[in-house]
Amino acid sequence: MVFNEFLQICDMKYSELIPCLDRNLIYQLKLKPNLTVMEHYERHCPPPERRYNCLIPPPKGYKIPIRWPVSRDEVWKANIPHTHLAQEKSDQHWMVVDGEKIKFPGGGTHFHYGADKYIVGLAQMLKFPGDKLNNGGHIRNVLDVGCGVASFGAYLLHHDIIAMSLAPNDVHENQIQFALERGIPSTLGVLGTKRLPYPSRSFELAHCSRCRIDWLQRDGILLLELDRLLGPGGYFAYSSPEAYEQDPENRKIWNAMYSLLKRMCWKVVAKRGQTVIWSKPLSNSCYLKRDPGTLPPLCNSSDDPDASWNVSMKACITPYSARMHKERWSGLLPWPQRLTAAPPRLEEIGVSSEEFHEDTKIWHFRVIEYWKQMKSVIQKNSIRNVMDMNSNLGGFATALKDKDVWVMNVASVKMSARLKIIYDRGLIGTVHDWCEAFSTYPRTYDLLHAWAVFSEIKERGCSLEDLLIEMDRILRPDGFVIIRDKHSVINYIQKFITALRWDGWLSEVEPRTDALSGGEERVLIARKKLWTDGFMTM
Repeated sequence: MVFNEFLQICDMKYSELIPCLDRNLIYQLKLKPNLTVMEHYERHCPPPERRYNCLIPPPKGYKIPIRWPVSRDEVWKANIPHTHLAQEKSDQHWMVVDGEKIKFPGGGTHFHYGADKYIVGLAQMLKFPGDKLNNGGHIRNVLDVGCGVASFGAYLLHHDIIAMSLAPNDVHENQIQFALERGIPSTLGVLGTKRLPYPSRSFELAHCSRCRIDWLQRDGILLLELDRLLGPGGYFAYSSPEAYEQDPENRKIWNAMYSLLKRMCWKVVAKRGQTVIWSKPLSNSCYLKRDPGTLPPLCNSSDDPDASWNVSMKACITPYSARMHKERWSGLLPWPQRLTAAPPRLEEIGVSSEEFHEDTKIWHFRVIEYWKQMKSVIQKNSIRNVMDMNSNLGGFATALKDKDVWVMNVASVKMSARLKIIYDRGLIGTVHDWCEAFSTYPRTYDLLHAWAVFSEIKERGCSLEDLLIEMDRILRPDGFVIIRDKHSVINYIQKFITALRWDGWLSEVEPRTDALSGGEERVLIARKKLWTDGFMTM
């Protein structure tokens, strides 16, 4: 691909394009996804010759997003011009159109009176001290499936709980786009045929409030995926009609679900009103006491429970490692101590606690240097949604702990084993291959940090230009990119800064050498301009 002085702008009809979640592409390539198991909501990426080599335009009238924390409760309507959810869910207080803004009262399908009261209710059901759902820091990572506009995750934040709020790019279009515009940790994904791109034992609580998932399909394979993702003694909070309705159909579903979860060794720990909470066992003891031939079976010992990129789900129970079985817990300290403590699973990836602490120290210093470099242009609250495109052990995200931001930590497929350390630290992240587009809407991140990402994809023969165009798609106008890479890579990228319109502000330095430096490095920081309507489109 040859970059002209300016890259062309895509047609406005592509302003919300997600290349690997584009249903038009499925139709054009004549793919035949199985709709009953949600394959059409899973990733299908365009081949190189079908990629859009143009920049995705913002919608007409786009404004710089409202800043956190105000954005939790309101966003500009022009930025996401979709109001049908407000009408469809008006009785549930999801969102309300108010002039130029869309406001979020904090409601949901099963918590019309607000997520904050619902969260206190869950803590009361579990008899946690002070009605605090974080249970003294022992509940930190939550998976919210079918999350709507992520109000549950939004209201968990002030409880020191971080949720990976997950929903597909489905008929409730743009719910995750609203969540990210609000500054709430969230991502596009679906419980379909592939494992979610997270390691085993990543979450202390999974949550589904009227998420409309058929948990009984395919021998309970979706519940078994939740089982893989929950840590020892992890909870599943389920608010849905089959938990409380007495009609024959809902009773039948409840009985079948209860029977399946009992065979999986889960127990009902609380049931009240419209909600039931299960917990999974702390060790393998219950699995070993099951009658021979009981379904679902235990997974084969050769199965890697942490392999999650493009891996099919399996209808089997993931048993605990020998250490977890013996100790009957994950070995993690409560939040916030777990952020900087060396987690037990380090030994599984061959990293010593000394190396871990050294990594934390180095990133602390590197982030201080980044912020010094940006101090003339960065304002309070100008950064909220951050992506670390090569997260390694999570040192970059840890160094941002005192800033009011959240970080999507991305592990390459090659380094995906390290993602479990991210979760053990009480952070969130995903596996991704940067030779492909990321599963998010355009204009959803304020800061992209790319350490050695370009070098890696270059070695693999992937296009650096395609990655630059993808980063531009993800980045909000006025947002920053921090690219730390080899001298030759930075020189190459410099040629495209003007074409990308990333010359709102620019800084390049040679950083101090440290134990993580891979030869000569440069740090390039660039700021994306807010385009005017005057640009020509393709």
